[in-house]
Amino acid sequence: MPDDNKGEVRWLLEPEDQDYPSAADYLSLLESNHVVASVVAALKEAPIQHRKAKDILRAARLALLPEDNAHVASDLKKIKEGKKLSPILMVRGDLATGMPAQVADGYHRVCASYYTDENTDIPLKLADAPR
Repeated sequence: MPDDNKGEVRWLLEPEDQDYPSAADYLSLLESNHVVASVVAALKEAPIQHRKAKDILRAARLALLPEDNAHVASDLKKIKEGKKLSPILMVRGDLATGMPAQVADGYHRVCASYYTDENTDIPLKLADAPR
């Protein structure tokens, strides 16, 4: 249940520059550097879309991190202070193979937004991985 003292989640219009290398670092654990470079380039070009926090977690099959996780707590503090968060970077999953979507950057921001309201519309950039 939302806590009225947590404030409304505010968002930057575009992801911050450092989000792309962070996404690449994470994705490099899953794919080759060539594929990662292609996906990050696609993320940079992708338009901003909006999805609900609860749906992002479900599509990525990620657990909701606890509110006292250091990074989630930091983002909750930013929300309470009215600071804008950076949009999320995601890679689309594959329904046919059962491969989940990947939150390439922004997992903690998704969790913090969920605690504010699970129906929070989160701006994100979504790219497809080469198949």
